[in-house]
Amino acid sequence: MGLDVRLIADQSATAAEAARPEAGALHIVGRAFFSNRKALAGAIIIGLFVVVALIPGILAPYDPHAQIFEQTLGPSREHLLGTTGNAQDIFSQLIWGTRESLVIALVAGLMATVLALLVGVSAAYLGGASDHVMSLITDVFLVIPTLPLMIVVAAYARHGGLLVLIAVIVITGWSYGARQLRSQALSIRNREFLDAARVRGERSIYVIVFEILPTMTSLIVANFLGAALYAVLAAAGLQFIGLGNPNDLSWGTMLFWAENNGALNAGSPLWAIMPGLCIALLGAAFALLNYAFDEITNPALRPVRRTR
Repeated sequence: MGLDVRLIADQSATAAEAARPEAGALHIVGRAFFSNRKALAGAIIIGLFVVVALIPGILAPYDPHAQIFEQTLGPSREHLLGTTGNAQDIFSQLIWGTRESLVIALVAGLMATVLALLVGVSAAYLGGASDHVMSLITDVFLVIPTLPLMIVVAAYARHGGLLVLIAVIVITGWSYGARQLRSQALSIRNREFLDAARVRGERSIYVIVFEILPTMTSLIVANFLGAALYAVLAAAGLQFIGLGNPNDLSWGTMLFWAENNGALNAGSPLWAIMPGLCIALLGAAFALLNYAFDEITNPALRPVRRTR
């Protein structure tokens, strides 16, 4: 009985020791994240935008589509940012436009990252003809000028809605990440733990998902943040030049209508300034998180702190 108790205690201690490194790693990453000023600033900005996107009906005082006010009014208690040339409340439009702009950034960034993973990692692991074909496709998308391709595709599917806009951004934004992920996967393709998985008879999809991808977590996160930043700027640019659906409500369409109505000359500069400022803030937040994550995962990039 005493021997059994000791065995159980030893097993419990071993399990605790085995679990301790994971908990320690998570604690170290969490502490590094919260001690990084760039990470905190980026997380706070994105958190604020997420809150606004979740409860726009509570924060916005009016219906963003309602054309019931005087045109181009200045800021006041009733209209914090004034009114548009279409007699709409600018502040309400800015609040409601946060949702679509944030959805485009997150969904397009995630889809572009998934596509880059499928092409880049699969090409590196499978090798041979598959690698040549996938690498050729990636190279074609890398050498094609991105902006003209985006304009051509968006113009062909003009006014197609949110899904078409996201598809255009994904099509033009996955290739750079695929090249990076392929290079990283090639560097670990012949490691011992992958050979052990092959000897066990594991399928290729299992090896890719459960053996290769966990070792590339930092690069995948960085790729997603970069793709989200690209999506924010690309969506705003396409909508600003009129290649999105002008009836949708986002920061890019606000800029489109502000430019068409001559907001700066009509005495309503905040109609153009505020959505542009929000786009810049959201893009800066993703960039700050990307820089911070690089510093956390790469000690060589961490700033040197002065010691007293």
